[in-house]
Order: sequence, then C-alpha cells, then structure tokens
Amino acid sequence: MQLTPEHDTLRDTLKRFIDKEVNPYVDDWEKAEIFPAHQVFKRLGELGFLGLTKPVENGGSGLDYSYGAVMAETLAHMNCGGIPMAIGVQTDMATPALAHRGSKELRDEFLAPAISGDYVACLGVSEVGSGSDVASVKTTARKVDGDYVINGGKMWTTNGTQADFCCVLANTSEGSSHRNKSLIVVPMKTKGVQVARKLEKMGMHSSDTAQIHFDDVRVPQRYRIGEEGMGFIYQMEQFQIERLWGALNSAGMAQRAIDTTIAYTRDRQAFGRSILDNQWVHYKLAELQTEVACLKALSWQGVEEVVAGTDATRTATMAKLKAGRVIREVADGCLQFWGGMGYMDESPISRIFRDGRLTSIGGGADEVMLQILAKFMGTFPLPNAA
Repeated sequence: MQLTPEHDTLRDTLKRFIDKEVNPYVDDWEKAEIFPAHQVFKRLGELGFLGLTKPVENGGSGLDYSYGAVMAETLAHMNCGGIPMAIGVQTDMATPALAHRGSKELRDEFLAPAISGDYVACLGVSEVGSGSDVASVKTTARKVDGDYVINGGKMWTTNGTQADFCCVLANTSEGSSHRNKSLIVVPMKTKGVQVARKLEKMGMHSSDTAQIHFDDVRVPQRYRIGEEGMGFIYQMEQFQIERLWGALNSAGMAQRAIDTTIAYTRDRQAFGRSILDNQWVHYKLAELQTEVACLKALSWQGVEEVVAGTDATRTATMAKLKAGRVIREVADGCLQFWGGMGYMDESPISRIFRDGRLTSIGGGADEVMLQILAKFMGTFPLPNAA
C-alpha cells in the first residue's frame, strides 16, 4: 500500500507526543504497574488519535484503516508494550462493534467520549475457563422488563481498573453458542459491577488488568450493540482488526528491539572489538530483520484487504500467528547479544522480551490461529470424523 504525506504526518506527530508525554514517564509507570489512562487518553483524544477510523458524527476523522495501521505500528515507539496495548484496546478492540453496529444514541453516549478521551473503555470477553474459546463464555444477561440483568465475570480485562465502560459479551438466550450471545455496553459504575482484583502479570506491567464480577448488574436493553444474538458474530468481526493491530504493533516492537540492539552492540566492547563486529551477531540481526520485513508485508496485505472492504480473516489470522512467533524469536535473539544486561529488568530488551510474549496468547492463542487456518485450507477434521 502506498502511504501518503498525511500518513507520514500522523506518524511524526504521534512520535513527538510519545517522546514528550509518554517515554519520559514509562519507567515510573512500569514500576507502579499502572499508568494514568484518563490523562494520556485525553491528550490522545485532543490530538485526534482515538478516532482516526471512527465516524465523523461522533467526533472521529472517518479515515480508512490504513491510518489506524500506521498508528498501531507507531505506538511501538513507546518504551513499553503495556500502554500501546491499553490504547489498542480503546481504539481497535472495545469500540469497533460500537462504531459499526451501535445505535446513534449508544454511539453518542459512549463512543463519542471514548473518541475524545473522556472515557476509557475495556472489553469483557475472556473468562476463567473461556479464554480463546469465545463461544463457551458463561456470563448471562436475562431480560427483566426493559433491562438486561447480567451475572457472571470476566478475566484478563485490560484497562479494567480504570475503565468507564465495558463492552461485555454475554449469553442472552439459549440455543446455539454462536447465535445466543449479545454485546452489551456496561458502565463500570453500575451497581453490581465489581473489580475483584488487579492482576499481576509477567509483562505489560504499566497496563492495568482486572478480573471483573457482575452481580445482578442491571442496564437498559438499549445498551445492546446491534441485534440480539449477533454478539459472537460482531466479536469475530472485531477480531480481524484486533489481530491486525497485534501484528502491526508487534512488528513495530520487534523493529525497536533490533534497533536498540544494534546501538547497544555497536558500543559494547568484548575481546578488543564491538559485539556488533562479530559475524554471527550482524548476520543474526540481518536474519531477524528479514523476519520483521515479512511480518510487515503480511500485515499490510491484511490492511489493504480491510481498506478494500474484503474479508481479511485469513490474512489477519496468519499475520497474528506470524507476529507471535517473530516477536519471540527477535526478542530472544536480541537479548542474547546484551549478555548479562539483557537479563536485567532495567534493560529495554528485557522489557520487550516480557511484553512481547503476550502476542501468542492474547486475541486468540497460536493454536486457535492454526485451527482457523486449517479450516480455511479444508484440512481441519469434521466434527463427526473418527
């Protein structure tokens, strides 16, 4: 895809914001295991970054997905993975269905303030025992008068301790697990919503992650996104964008790993010369750079398909799978060249190593990506196969 000067301006503006208002504070936010989401999101909203692809009538820019893709890549300029992921949840995971399927009233009430940065959003899909298996979620929403009464819980919810609303996937009827679910917007201050605990993770430390309980949470039925029973389908549509976001951001993170490693090994001396001067080191970095280039090409093929309005599920799935493998290989390979410093929490490559590991799990584990691709290839066993 041919990028324009407008894409370049977006990238440059976002980098300047990151250098001035994020990176100087990242180390402190990592230690605190939380960042001021409302403060950061408000600034991003003022700069127009939270609504690049969202409807103009709700305060967005109405641009095609290529602009969102540039943003996903550029967020990797942040010296951590947690804050970019929190932003990605807001723009590409919790709000796409709301933007495309929500009523005007629902978009006015929740999408507009999410675009302006006044609201922080989270996504309530995964549950204990129902991570990548979205169809098996147990949370229910039963109709009572003109409301839904929601019971259940969600796990691994990014932004969960700071969010103003959650886009919740819940069972609204009996029957087929693919046709009995709805997406419902739940304000986090609603009676019965409880942040059970803030989760401690091996990486993504600056991003808050929560376990959430719903105990007779009552919200009006008008808070449902789109048609009842279509929640699973809407979530699958969101996954295309979520998985492309993950692939694009991982490619940017992998590039940052290579760039910082080149700088470090060029300066670090051992046995009378720089580490970078060893053939194995610069050859290995060349191999890793080639892998990143392949990942970017595949990811941008998916972006082109989204922009063209075609189904990008297959390409997004391959990109997501490849991203998880590439970021692990790049982070591990680069860390080795840092020696003992690479094993220290304070080193940037150590943080990339920890943060990047989530790519193969979040948004659908590698094994689920392989299952989806096998179905596209016609090699996945039929349900009644021996």
